[in-house]
Amino acid sequence: MLYHKPMDWERAENPPRLRKTFRFPNFQEALAFANRVGALAEEKNHHPRLVVEWGRVTVEWWTHSQGGVTDKDLEMARLTDKLVE
Repeated sequence: MLYHKPMDWERAENPPRLRKTFRFPNFQEALAFANRVGALAEEKNHHPRLVVEWGRVTVEWWTHSQGGVTDKDLEMARLTDKLVE
């Protein structure tokens, strides 16, 4: 499969995955964003790794069963970006 990287998502390894850290002015807004990502994940039945910290949320998308990044992950990254637009 050809890998197309979303605009500003980085590619991490072991396993291959998309990763992006979103920054917020406080914990409350970071947590609210993480909850929006969680709702999206439930809606699409595709779940990321989320790390919530004060003022930031790191999101990682990959497909475990495929051992890396798939078209579904690319779409989820695009949809995740829309949650902060």
